[in-house]
Amino acid sequence: MLIQSRFLKKLDHTILISVSMIILLGLIVIYSATKPTELLPVAGSVAKSADPFAFVKRQIIFVFLGIGMMCMMLYIHYEDLIKHMKSLYIINLIMLGAVIFFGVSELGAQRWISIMGFHFQPSEFSKLIIIVCFAAFLTSRKKKLNRFRDLLPSFAFFGVPIMLILKQPDLGTALVFFAVMFGMLFVSGANPRLLVLIIVVALGAVSLWIWAHFWLEANRGVQLWMPLKDYQLNRLIIFINPWQDWHGAGYNVIQSQIAIGQGGFWGRGLFQGSQTHGDFLPIQETDFIFSVVGEELGFIGAVILLTLYFIVIYRCILITMNAKDDFGTLLAAGVVSMLTFHVLVNVGMTCGIMPVTGIPLPMFSSGGSSMITNLAALGLLLNINMRRQKIMF
Repeated sequence: MLIQSRFLKKLDHTILISVSMIILLGLIVIYSATKPTELLPVAGSVAKSADPFAFVKRQIIFVFLGIGMMCMMLYIHYEDLIKHMKSLYIINLIMLGAVIFFGVSELGAQRWISIMGFHFQPSEFSKLIIIVCFAAFLTSRKKKLNRFRDLLPSFAFFGVPIMLILKQPDLGTALVFFAVMFGMLFVSGANPRLLVLIIVVALGAVSLWIWAHFWLEANRGVQLWMPLKDYQLNRLIIFINPWQDWHGAGYNVIQSQIAIGQGGFWGRGLFQGSQTHGDFLPIQETDFIFSVVGEELGFIGAVILLTLYFIVIYRCILITMNAKDDFGTLLAAGVVSMLTFHVLVNVGMTCGIMPVTGIPLPMFSSGGSSMITNLAALGLLLNINMRRQKIMF
């Protein structure tokens, strides 16, 4: 008990307070985004329950489950996770593979497994598992990643789970995996110039592939194979000019931009957003929840939320730098990469400067799998921080 007490005194209270404020603000905004209104809903709007607190109650359950997972992560010896790398990796593949055979389809994708009436998204839990596994994988390869061929095992390590995720299809999570991989490779000592070159070449190749797919289909009637469906590809590239398909693929982006623009500096007021309560905003309690913040709380509210995220990520970076061993450093780097990518892409998506990929805002968007995963990941990071020094007697 003495040891545990001394560990708990080393908890990063700044992270805990900031995360608590993000969650609390998220519950308020989720309520605003999902409470029933007298306005008639438009096509594609969120299905609102007669109970105005239905989504909030469910989210609170997920918050407590996430806190439970965070506490579990605090009390384990994170160093022991390295011993279970192979088992965790296999479990991860089985879990992702099970979605293909037993998954529930919603919104044109098969990403969820239903358990006792709740839908869980295995690909969300997979993010934390792959961070643990890859950290163990890289620990023995640290500073031996200067050549392209040295990186091939890492690409293969991520290749199988990414293919299973694209099969669902879930482009957003696949992109998170890439962000985690490159972030952890950078921290592990891989040649930064080589990493940048690989990213630039990969982006160029994907862009050329997408262009060739649409060009061949339009001019030759030939369909070039793609892991995504055409509507998903359109949604991915439509942010460049959403008005070219304003009633289709560009609708989400346009409505989000209108909502944020209407918020101005101070916002229209909590529960007063016309876009939000007129049901013009698509999936406004999950992917586009930042649009609700922009409309109702304005620039000031958006800055406050982003500042809270900055504090969390900054403190996480400090933990990464001060971890006592390579494994802890890589684990923390993976969590930082995941959280940072989520925030940047989600906010950029709602503002129309990033592709629409369906990535939720961490600990803020409605959703159980994401909430549990992110709080568990932060618990692991706090664990690393608590054990950065050996207890002396």
